[in-house]
Amino acid sequence: QLQLVESGGGLVQTGGSLRLSCAASGFTLDYYAITWFRQAPGKEREKISCISGNGGSTNYADSVKGRFTGSRDNDKSTAYLQMNNLKPEDTAVYYCATDLHYYCSGSVGSNDYWGQGTQVTVSS
Repeated sequence: QLQLVESGGGLVQTGGSLRLSCAASGFTLDYYAITWFRQAPGKEREKISCISGNGGSTNYADSVKGRFTGSRDNDKSTAYLQMNNLKPEDTAVYYCATDLHYYCSGSVGSNDYWGQGTQVTVSS
């Protein structure tokens, strides 16, 4: 069974950092792009980053560009999202997902593979 499991969320002060992990089980992550989303209470889900299967291509939402960095270690079947200079507006549940495409297709949807989410709370 294909599964993604996020970890690394928590409570941090404004300006702090966290690194989220997205571990794959039941399949090899090597060939698949990983997209990160977040959803804050009362707001729509926001796509914030994507990294291609070999890590050679990344993209970011304007809201996180310059502060967040996506990476991956395919030997560990794990993708990461390094989040620096966190702000209260970054508070949300963060999810990783894949549509089993090698490149960032922009088409990850609810019928694809999602993790359970990890809460990030940034205090002011």
